[in-house]
Amino acid sequence: MNGGDEVVPAPAGPPSPLEWKFSQVFGERTAGEEVQEVDIISAIEFDKSGDHLATGDRGGRVVLFERTDTKDHGESRRDSERMDYSISRHPEFRYKTEFQSHEPEFDYLKSLEIEEKINKIRWCQIANGALFLLSTNDKTIKFWKVQEKKVKKISDMNVDPSKTMGNGGVASSSNSGSPRPCLANGGYSDSDRSYNYLSTDFSFPPGGIPSLRLPVVVSSHETSLVARCRRVYAHAHDYHINSISNNSDGETFISADDLRINLWNLEISNQSFNIVDVKPANMEDLTEVITSAEFHPTHCNTLAYSSSKGSIRLIDLRQSALCDSHAKLFEEQEAPGSRSFFTEIIASISDIKFGKDGRYILSRDYMTLKLWDINMDSGPVATFQVHEYLRPKLCDLYENDSIFDKFECCLSGDGLRVATGSYSNLFRVFGCAPGSTEATTLEASKNPMRRQVPTPSRPSRSLGNSITRVVRRGAEAPGVDANGNSFDFTTKLLHLAWHPSENSIACAAANSLYMYYA
Repeated sequence: MNGGDEVVPAPAGPPSPLEWKFSQVFGERTAGEEVQEVDIISAIEFDKSGDHLATGDRGGRVVLFERTDTKDHGESRRDSERMDYSISRHPEFRYKTEFQSHEPEFDYLKSLEIEEKINKIRWCQIANGALFLLSTNDKTIKFWKVQEKKVKKISDMNVDPSKTMGNGGVASSSNSGSPRPCLANGGYSDSDRSYNYLSTDFSFPPGGIPSLRLPVVVSSHETSLVARCRRVYAHAHDYHINSISNNSDGETFISADDLRINLWNLEISNQSFNIVDVKPANMEDLTEVITSAEFHPTHCNTLAYSSSKGSIRLIDLRQSALCDSHAKLFEEQEAPGSRSFFTEIIASISDIKFGKDGRYILSRDYMTLKLWDINMDSGPVATFQVHEYLRPKLCDLYENDSIFDKFECCLSGDGLRVATGSYSNLFRVFGCAPGSTEATTLEASKNPMRRQVPTPSRPSRSLGNSITRVVRRGAEAPGVDANGNSFDFTTKLLHLAWHPSENSIACAAANSLYMYYA
């Protein structure tokens, strides 16, 4: 170092906006084709490696896809990354298998129909080449094992053809109970020929058959995928299950309904521990319900849950057995004078996700995406406007129940971007790095950039330089998209997932699964 001659590198600017391209579609609809209710996708989840993708639908089925572009040349993606070899091919998946996870049921005690729709899917740790996953409908969680098994076949009957029986007849045995001397392989001594009960079509040679030849079961080179339900976790929720989440310890998971969160051990299906209970003594005093819950990605003692009042609570399982008191509370104070009939409805959080390192939580309410730093509970570090153009239409949305739609959200593996769905089969990707103005609107179709909003969003305020605290606004005109088309509230993109290590998004538009990469 030469005193003051040290060169300070210029701070790197925000990453440039991604250009998204269409990769694949599964279950594409032809023009005018009617979508069956049972085929509509209701859950999407990548596994931790990103090599497998699972979808669940309203018909109770789980469909698995596996990645194919990393299996070429016998090398894994991780090996390629270690060699600092950038993959030029985009991620490609193929159909792997599907199975019926849940069936419709009827609760006779409550006279309640329990639909088979899959609410959530969560991947568990892979063991011995088998895939494990949890799936849940409104009431019952199931633990599935999906494994390749070699097909077993019976080899040819290797009976000596020259000795076969005509018509395969064996005479009926006598009722005589007297003992008789036997030789090896079922032969009898010459003095005991009267005990030869076989038909005349076939007779034992003197001294019996030298070797008894039986059909043999052999494993062929063919394999088939078998999905087996290992455990069923039932009868623990009075209300509809809205979330399940695996713990980083690999042994436990949580399930959440409107009023309670239960902790389960994967190995024990007949017992769970109630760790959060927000049910008041008098149900008339009920003011909020649990809407989503998720474990911290690395701290097995920490989990977060969101409420219908727009707050997120972080709880520590080490504090007490029943975690009714939270360790931290994240909520944004509403601006004075802004309250209306719809304020509480649109503040309800429909989904929360931890970032990969567990430092940030992404939440989705009806109008916005919010990014929270778990070390800063004074307010979100960034707010992204998703549906601001709908504010004048809240009355209509309330009338047709669209205001209660539950949109999911996701973060990129590197934590630099967030994504969520919208109406007209659109989804939005925002950059959340300091200084980023990225706000991309894409359509779930083979031409995702067709509805691209040309005007970038703009940061309106900033505090400090950690993650900039900003409000970003989209540029849409009220009620119309970038092409001037009116929005279609019947086609909504509720479910999407971001690949854990690459810029690749899978999203569901009705019964079709679209995949994009950048």
